[in-house]
Amino acid sequence: MSVTKTGQKGVTIYDSTKAYNGYNFFCPFWELESQIEYCWLMDMEGRFVHRWQTPYPPGCHGILLPNGNVLFAGKLKTMSELGLGWSEEFSGLGGILIELDWDSNIVWQAEVPYQGHDFTVMPNGHIMYVAWEPKGVVPDEIAAKVKGGRPGTELNGKIWGDVLVEIDRDGNRVWEWLAYEHLDPEIDALCPLENRSQWPYLNSVWICHDGNILLSTRYLNQVTKIDYKTGKVIGRYGKGKIFHQHDCRELDNGNILLFDNGTHRHEYKPEYSRAVELNPDTDDIVWEYKANPPSDFFSAHSGGCERQPNGNTVIIETSKGRMFEVTPSGEIVWEYVNPRYTQYVGRLKNEIWRVHRYPYDYPGLKGKDLAPENLAWVNRIWGPDAFVKDIKPCIF
Repeated sequence: MSVTKTGQKGVTIYDSTKAYNGYNFFCPFWELESQIEYCWLMDMEGRFVHRWQTPYPPGCHGILLPNGNVLFAGKLKTMSELGLGWSEEFSGLGGILIELDWDSNIVWQAEVPYQGHDFTVMPNGHIMYVAWEPKGVVPDEIAAKVKGGRPGTELNGKIWGDVLVEIDRDGNRVWEWLAYEHLDPEIDALCPLENRSQWPYLNSVWICHDGNILLSTRYLNQVTKIDYKTGKVIGRYGKGKIFHQHDCRELDNGNILLFDNGTHRHEYKPEYSRAVELNPDTDDIVWEYKANPPSDFFSAHSGGCERQPNGNTVIIETSKGRMFEVTPSGEIVWEYVNPRYTQYVGRLKNEIWRVHRYPYDYPGLKGKDLAPENLAWVNRIWGPDAFVKDIKPCIF
């Protein structure tokens, strides 16, 4: 994002005739135990209309359920408190799933040790989440066969493999998938520039229309599809075309939408990110959005994108705290830059992992009081009237 763009805060672009109008739900990243934590619901003009107070910082996000409650992954412990010797690569840790009602009361919770990054609600109401668990550590005989990665960069001599876990609403584990049992050490090779501490590094999970599971396997630079019943890998997509991606999801047309971070891309150019739509039948990129110039849009980590019913795509550039909406032709019709910064490991940041757009007629919002006046003091500080628009660079 350019210097001029970085200086702008709040809603900077909004074309109500072209945007898919609704409410934007997000949970900003704040430092563990630094302050009161909230998830926010914001209208298209940048006015906050509701908030949920959460008992823990996000790890990494939450979603608004059809009943109006929020399902939220909370961060219980820091990496050092877990005592497993993890490095900063093991980011996005959670540890507890919580359901909050409209008034922020806890109506359900389940401890999910080592949960990280993503979770999804399954059609049967169960919850599937991504985790790093000691039982997922890759056995030495398999680890020795894993191709790629920087030699000698295992974590204390071990490679941590990802685990997928499904729990029921009583918190019982009813299904699990250990990555090392199903990936191919040669075909599913690690990015040559990454450490060999993790294989494959899952950062998103999605239940497909056929009941099988789509995974973003970040360190493999590919999207991986597995059979739910057997755990077998049944699809690999995007190899050599996407790099360190996040937020892979199946669209209604069967294609795959994802956030291509672009880290370690195989070209000698400034780094840039894209939103990409892949056809899984041909493995071709059939649509993409990138900035002009491309380097104006880049998040080395995290990020996400959601396709809207009108064909637009809402994108989150996590590292800049920027969310925006583009048409199929690439026109930006809505943009918001998070104005709130917090101190985190010695620096200021305004990061948001994901944003979810909910239409005005979403069932979970029916009958709810969404008047911005209910959060008048919040909107005075962080709302649309608090920021100068059309910032222009100084000319000396």
